[in-house]
Amino acid sequence: MIKPEIKVYAIDGIVPVVDPTAYVHPSAILIGDVIIGPGCYIGPCASLRGDFGRLILERGANLQDTCVMHGFPGTDTVVEEDGHIGHGAVLHGCRIGRNALIGMNAVIMDNVVIGEEAIVAASAFVKAGAEIPARVLVAGVPAKVVRPLSEDEIRWKSQGTATYQDLTRRCLATLCETTPLAAVEPGRKRIEMPDVIPLVETRKREG
Repeated sequence: MIKPEIKVYAIDGIVPVVDPTAYVHPSAILIGDVIIGPGCYIGPCASLRGDFGRLILERGANLQDTCVMHGFPGTDTVVEEDGHIGHGAVLHGCRIGRNALIGMNAVIMDNVVIGEEAIVAASAFVKAGAEIPARVLVAGVPAKVVRPLSEDEIRWKSQGTATYQDLTRRCLATLCETTPLAAVEPGRKRIEMPDVIPLVETRKREG
């Protein structure tokens, strides 16, 4: 089983730090002052450019495919414990609170603080300096607080993050570089994840 090397670059003598229990996809780029904590997941083509400010992912956080983290000199861009950053999001000089979720393609600007267990909707733009309270839904361009979150929504978010923490362990254990098959094999198996369903489907089932 071939385990590809991850792409990690030092700058000005500062070397990224990756906890051994974290998973970083080989196509992701880590530069300079980057600190990846225990159990974190960094997805394909993510860019973490610690060439100006410090970038920190705390325990159990995930940063998914094509996300970007960056910040101005002297700043920390932080995803706190169990933070969940959806595909294509951009974080610049901001702080994402514990167990918060940033939706796909959202942009979080400088000096923003996202409260713990808040959810920022997909494609939202949170303008510089905004302070988002805990446990609210934020959406729009520019983003505004829409309403408080329900306990069910926060539970759904936490379950989704737990799925990515499991993905970290799956990747460390089984993900490897390989070559494609020439044809679909008979009885091709599927990845079985019956407990992972979209929030909209959860609501349908609950009536």
